[in-house]
Amino acid sequence: MIKLIQNEWMKIFRRTGTYVMIGLLLFVLIVMGGFIKYQDSKGSVPDNSEWKKGLQVQNESYQKELTEMGDAIPPEVKLSYEREIAINEYRIENDLSPNEEYSVWGFLTDTSQMIEFAGLFTIIIAAGIVASEFNWGTIKLLLIRPIKRGKILAAKYLTVLLFGLFMLFILFAFSAILGMALFGFPNEAVPYLNYYDGSVTEQSMLLHLINYFGLKSINMIMLATMAFMISAAFRNSSLAIGLSLFLMFMGGQLTRLIAIKYEWAKYILFANTDLLQYFEGAPMVEGMTIGFSITMIIVYFLLFQAIAFYVFKKRDVAA
Repeated sequence: MIKLIQNEWMKIFRRTGTYVMIGLLLFVLIVMGGFIKYQDSKGSVPDNSEWKKGLQVQNESYQKELTEMGDAIPPEVKLSYEREIAINEYRIENDLSPNEEYSVWGFLTDTSQMIEFAGLFTIIIAAGIVASEFNWGTIKLLLIRPIKRGKILAAKYLTVLLFGLFMLFILFAFSAILGMALFGFPNEAVPYLNYYDGSVTEQSMLLHLINYFGLKSINMIMLATMAFMISAAFRNSSLAIGLSLFLMFMGGQLTRLIAIKYEWAKYILFANTDLLQYFEGAPMVEGMTIGFSITMIIVYFLLFQAIAFYVFKKRDVAA
């Protein structure tokens, strides 16, 4: 299996397009860092000694809105207000000012929005890793070897996952290095205030960002898995790329529209891939739990894999 993965890995890095994708990711991060560094809004720490008073006024405003709107307030808005109130109260009680200097942690938080960009390249690799073998005719040379088809396909999928992790590593590591060079570390250790299940806890920024990147990458992995399934089942990389990218940018929005009216929207994949909704927001459909979402992700994952392996094993490649 390891030799098969090594072989697939070498195939990927023999292509000029792979280095172009990596170069584009690094270029966008550099441009992003330069833009943030030299814009006026990312200067020094705001001079606001009355921050406690400001947070108290903000909490009073939130409480007033919660009282006035009552049961009419949307669940996600209510949870957002409760989260802000709890965090503000924690800051006041523990003397943690919200006036923080922009640092490497802020830059890493901003660059986490580039996970979808890295995911785009992973989808391209997943969409072509099987379909290209059929298009180029090299699939025959691959299958005449005394290796089971399932093992060959598993090696290809594991290579896709490794490439996705590789792109995430580049995104995180290069962002951290660039962030340290441009913005440095804050003068004092700044904890991340995590709100979950009605309580606020302090968490190290590094641990928070690693968790954040991990949870945000679930959608990328599932879309890459779907692209891989389409590539294996239909031998069409264009269809795999087109459909996966469409769902990457529109899947969540379309699911939200359906969720407004229909409760069954919770069974759609894109209602469950964003696990951050349970930590920093509200479930897309009321009543959803993190256990339910994880179960749905596993079901879809197994379905995609079952289709890919079944069709690939039964496919006639003699023609």
